[in-house]
Amino acid sequence: MSATRIPRRLRRLNKVQKISVAGVSALGVAALTFSLVPSNADAEIAPQAAAAAAPVAFTNAAGSAQAKTVQNSMIEQHSTAEKLVKAADAAKARAAAETKAKAAKAKAASEAKAKAAADAKDKAEKAAKAKADAKKRASEKANRSTARKPVYANNLDGWIREAMSIMKKEGIPGSYDGIHRNIIRESSGNRWAINNWDINAQNGIPSKGLLQVIQPTFDRYHVAGTKKDLYDPVANIVAACNYAADRYGSMDNVNSAY
Repeated sequence: MSATRIPRRLRRLNKVQKISVAGVSALGVAALTFSLVPSNADAEIAPQAAAAAAPVAFTNAAGSAQAKTVQNSMIEQHSTAEKLVKAADAAKARAAAETKAKAAKAKAASEAKAKAAADAKDKAEKAAKAKADAKKRASEKANRSTARKPVYANNLDGWIREAMSIMKKEGIPGSYDGIHRNIIRESSGNRWAINNWDINAQNGIPSKGLLQVIQPTFDRYHVAGTKKDLYDPVANIVAACNYAADRYGSMDNVNSAY
């Protein structure tokens, strides 16, 4: 009889798989051949010499139920072998997919770690830059403040103007004209002026400076931030204006000895 044909779907198997399937087929063919030998073969076999020369007799396999049974068994074996191959391929594919997934997960974790490190570095750099900018702005502000600090002339005009800037901060009233007028009357603008003839002088506490202030009055009405020197022109003016504000409301209201 002709050899059994291998189904077309099995032709796509790899070499090892084809060898496995072929082995199953060979076993099936052997079984089929053995099953097709007539049941009375032993009775009909001639002596060994004659049997060696005589052809083996086969029954008609095409119509035999036994042949069909064997053929169905072979087909089933082919199907089982194909299923095993497919299962092996599926397992291999799953393993490859799992390996690929693990690699992707590891890559994602590495990229996330790298991004976190980059973000931390960027944050630190921004914080350092912000700190440096704040320090720079503070320095520039201090420089501008220093640059804007007025410089007063070392003369009567400069002394009055500097004294008025301090009085403004301290809330002490007094105008330029009112201060200037009283200074001219009291000392003619001489910061070293001293009265050695009035009652205060007779009591041992003479009036001194631009606005002729006695020491006890200067000490009581001295303003912090000015020198504690009765002859200092700015300190003398501020203390005298502070005293005049307390007693007369303002130096502007003083028009005679006070």
